[in-house]
Amino acid sequence: MIIIKSTREIEKMRVSCGITAEIMENLGRMVEPGVATGDLEREAARFIQEMGVHSAFKGYRGYPAHICVSVNEEVVHGIPGERVLAAGDIVSIDVGIEVDGYYGDMARTFLVGKVNGEKARLVEVTRLALEDAVEKTREGNRLFDVSHAFESRVVSQGFSVVRDYVGHGIGMKLHEDPQIPNFGTPHTGPRLKPGMTFALEAMVNSGTEAVKVLPDGWTVVTRDKKASAHFEDTVAITGEGPEILTCPRKKKQ
Repeated sequence: MIIIKSTREIEKMRVSCGITAEIMENLGRMVEPGVATGDLEREAARFIQEMGVHSAFKGYRGYPAHICVSVNEEVVHGIPGERVLAAGDIVSIDVGIEVDGYYGDMARTFLVGKVNGEKARLVEVTRLALEDAVEKTREGNRLFDVSHAFESRVVSQGFSVVRDYVGHGIGMKLHEDPQIPNFGTPHTGPRLKPGMTFALEAMVNSGTEAVKVLPDGWTVVTRDKKASAHFEDTVAITGEGPEILTCPRKKKQ
């Protein structure tokens, strides 16, 4: 069942999502060659403690960190640690925050120093695929119009959408109904209505769609070892169109 949020609930989500976006901004400014993924984790933990909010990830099903940091062939759920970023890497950071019982969730992929053309193009296509999907998140559309928007952009550019992991509803739980895959048949699925809130996730591989989980039980990697990118925003459907909630609070109009 897709939960319809009240105006009051969406306002609470604006708070949690705004803080999520501020954390992402801070972490993005840190990304450069020589920075360890564990440095990003420590900065996220410091900010979360300073703001008096809660990580949506740490302890979730046993996950050991406040954020996910996935480098190059790592698709999602990378555990931050001693790995040091090098020029030419791409790094995806996934941040989730809970404030007053409501969640925000977002991800961005950053270029580390000078990045070669194929990786840079992958990141840009993934970003645009998320934009396409957000545009379809409108009252009256069907859920898989959103999914098809991801797939259309990605496949047209010669990349592959990840099929084993999906976006999701979000609100008083980090993961709510519905599941939102990166592929689907347009004009099918539940009708979209104001008050629905989704974490839309573009997960795109440079090579094939095939992935596997490493022995740590969390880190998902591409089977062909080619790069992967990840962009995610929490979005609310309103009568005026989609509203991206994961914007830094100081930048809201």
